[in-house]
Amino acid sequence: MAKLLDKQRYKCALAAMQTVQAITRAIPILHSGPGCAQKLSDGTGSSGYFSPNIFPCTSINEKDVVFGGTKKLASTIENALKVIDADLYVVLTGCIPEIVGDDSGEVVSQFADAEKPVIYASTAGFKGNNYKGHEQVVDAIITQYLKKAGEGERVKGLVNIWADVPYQDMFWLGNLRELERLVSELGFTPNTIFGYQRGIEHVNLIPKAEFNLLVSPWVGLGNMKKMEKLLGIPYLHYPTLPIGATETGKFLRAVAEFAHVPKEKVEKVIEEHESYYYYLIERYADLFLENRVINKQFSVVADAHYALALTKFLVNDLGQFPAKQFVTDDTPKEFQEAIRAEFKNLNYGIEAEVDFNTDSYLIHNQIKEHDYHGYPLVLGSYYDKEITEDLNGNFLNIAWPYRDKVVLDNSYAGYTGGIRLIEDIYTVAVRRFN
Repeated sequence: MAKLLDKQRYKCALAAMQTVQAITRAIPILHSGPGCAQKLSDGTGSSGYFSPNIFPCTSINEKDVVFGGTKKLASTIENALKVIDADLYVVLTGCIPEIVGDDSGEVVSQFADAEKPVIYASTAGFKGNNYKGHEQVVDAIITQYLKKAGEGERVKGLVNIWADVPYQDMFWLGNLRELERLVSELGFTPNTIFGYQRGIEHVNLIPKAEFNLLVSPWVGLGNMKKMEKLLGIPYLHYPTLPIGATETGKFLRAVAEFAHVPKEKVEKVIEEHESYYYYLIERYADLFLENRVINKQFSVVADAHYALALTKFLVNDLGQFPAKQFVTDDTPKEFQEAIRAEFKNLNYGIEAEVDFNTDSYLIHNQIKEHDYHGYPLVLGSYYDKEITEDLNGNFLNIAWPYRDKVVLDNSYAGYTGGIRLIEDIYTVAVRRFN
């Protein structure tokens, strides 16, 4: 019997068009039915150099289902190269052409000698969600565009940084820039391919890096392994987005140890940041210790990236106690045990129970049934606002879909991100008494 899924927290794999869009002057070419781009664009700052409303698309119809859409795809690519000023063209396939068996890869291969690079990724919705679609796009860049191992000379101190999925994570741009700043303070030159002025030149630098740094519980891990195999780039996998003093200190020490940075240097960086961080905390110590302002139990309802990072921050930095946490990104089973272990890796021997669940109805039932011993604190998507208000709780929208905030380049990563998050949480909490 088919299962109904209430309010899923992700999109189909074709939403990887937003991963392409996050690379400056890269353009998705959609081999899909009409309307897909507009339906998958949700207004979270995805206009950019090219709007989803004008992405080149084959707009395949019933005739193409019968006779195939490869000729239309070839024509669409050819015309896109003529009329769109881009540096990288990425063909993304929807459900219909994959069901009828269109060989998009063969069509793309016809443009191997084009003036600008054309690659493709299989992103049919039935193959997975946009987290997997994101990985497919990065894989396409690795296998179809980047040079093979040995052809690129390493640049001393150059580090590729990878984190979560652009646009799916509203804070992706600010988080990447903050990770860049932190890594720079250790003496490295960071390289990222997403965001402002991060285009084909930065993609070309990938094989020259000394190592890859992946900050994510699971998204992108397959990409790191592929680059290690094909390009000879070692990688450091740090599974938690560092938010606040405790986790950011651990993060900096882990990077320093991996890259053989002198201990004195990293400890000096940490000491300088922590001094100011705790100065700000102390200014509001009375507020944070006042039980009536915010309850001590919380739940996070988000993808693994934020569920884990926020749980560690709230326990380790703010002294909150975790109720059940909910991971909503349909995490592949092979990664779930490692992520569960991270939820047990909290200060003071505290462990958080985690439920990998994609059904909002089931998640909300569990939240309703739990006794938070006061005002619940729920950090989740806009879907979770109503249930939190029904419980007279404190709610902060930190996961997709977003409906009550606009983020341009704000960040929750690092020391400054931890301060921003504290401001957001306690602003929500104190409003109830004013």
